[in-house]
Amino acid sequence: MKRIYKVLTIAGSDSGAGAGIQADLKTFAAHGVYGTSAITAVTAQNTRGVRKIFALAPAIVAAQIDAVVEDIGADAVKTGMLCNAAIVEMIARRIRAHQLPNVVVDPVMVATSGKLLLRRDAIAALKTKLIPLAAVLTPNVPEAEALTGIRLTRTVNFKEAARRIIEMGASNVVIKGGHRIGAATDLFYDGRHFREFSARRVRTRNTHGTGCTFASAIAANLAKGLKPEQAVERAKEYLTRAIEESYAVGPGQGPVNHFYGLSKRR
Repeated sequence: MKRIYKVLTIAGSDSGAGAGIQADLKTFAAHGVYGTSAITAVTAQNTRGVRKIFALAPAIVAAQIDAVVEDIGADAVKTGMLCNAAIVEMIARRIRAHQLPNVVVDPVMVATSGKLLLRRDAIAALKTKLIPLAAVLTPNVPEAEALTGIRLTRTVNFKEAARRIIEMGASNVVIKGGHRIGAATDLFYDGRHFREFSARRVRTRNTHGTGCTFASAIAANLAKGLKPEQAVERAKEYLTRAIEESYAVGPGQGPVNHFYGLSKRR
């Protein structure tokens, strides 16, 4: 009987379905793994931006995680929007209690539209409680700067920030290059060696949910047994194609095309 790989996303809900758990579940499905979810917050948002955020009680988030893991299990976990320190700390406790493997932490702090998604007092909890559990951490440039206090303007600064994140306890880190000038170049570091993953920058405004999608693709590949570096490489290839095949569903920043492979078969 074919094994079913399972991935749990712990993140916020996006009513516009371009990011958050909606993007995560699409990504899992596109990779042929079974996706489950524990919702941390409900947001009212669309392609124009985030209108309202309602964070759920930590106990409700914990109950969702327990219900999924105790019955279905998880071969990997991806965390996204976590809102506040209480939720961050509770998630770290549940990950430890269930000894969940292959944890991919996307340290979501600010939405593409500029809306703050993580309270500033929660950054300390993220650094001390959750990052040490991360098999892979996936910050973008502003997030890496917030976590390390290093201004990322040169390659040498990227490397120093990556080193500092590994010192926080993460097993691997990939600093995403979406905010860099020129090619979209991500820097991967496993505590021993660096590797850059580059792709041609696609001219499109449909980039809503790229961070969620990338982290979820990494988690899906880890669940299937790939090593972190290989999982990042596959995720980079998948995201690049999804951006190239993106489409506009609203007047603002549209989503990437998570199912570009299916649309090509029609």
